[in-house]
Amino acid sequence: MIREKRIWYFQFVVIGFVMLFTTNCRKDDHNNPGNPTNGKTTAVFNTALEYGTLTDQDGNTYKTITIGTQTWMAENLRTSKYRNGEAIPLVKDSIAWGNLQTGAYCNPQNTDTLDVLATYGRFYNWYAVSDSRNLAPAGWHVATESDLTILTDYLGGPAVAGGKLKEAGSTHWSLSIAATNETGFTALGAGYRHPNGYYYSPFGYYGMWWSATEVDANEAREWSLYYNGGDIRIVNNLKVFGMSVRCVKD
Repeated sequence: MIREKRIWYFQFVVIGFVMLFTTNCRKDDHNNPGNPTNGKTTAVFNTALEYGTLTDQDGNTYKTITIGTQTWMAENLRTSKYRNGEAIPLVKDSIAWGNLQTGAYCNPQNTDTLDVLATYGRFYNWYAVSDSRNLAPAGWHVATESDLTILTDYLGGPAVAGGKLKEAGSTHWSLSIAATNETGFTALGAGYRHPNGYYYSPFGYYGMWWSATEVDANEAREWSLYYNGGDIRIVNNLKVFGMSVRCVKD
């Protein structure tokens, strides 16, 4: 009789453990729906500010932040699909990348590590940015040069705006010069992919983002932040470069 009670008690404990484990797994799934990178970013956000959220066409979730009259993504885009659900080609080969004249994406440093992708996002050429199928989620658009002008003017001009956009500290920047992240924008130095197909700059030195503003058949406007200064630079660059993307709410 005692032995039967012990067996019954043991079965009860095992069943309870299984139910608890299953419930916890379901909670984790619920907290990270839609994409395996969700919840894995190591970016250091500004905890004094209130962030919103956004989910893209690929099931990725992002923090968003309001700065002045604009609402921006507070993380780099990492979708692998256009807004209509069609896949954006992933191009790893260096020669193939340099010859592209259509939309494509790649991963920084060619990584497949989920927390790295969640933190730094993906690189896109400008052909993906300008594709009529839309890179940005519904209700959003890739930042134009006009959007950047509004942002930098609000922050006191290009000489000081960069530091207010960069993640504070040295977790993801080689040096934390002028980096305050007082805006909550949390810009990181992901580097870039050159037209020759090679990845330049290790993490923490340069951040380069496409704008949606075209210059001519070969070039478009992009904006850059650097590890050793607090300025923001808006210049022309070849469309086949691979760069990060941030979107602004319509």
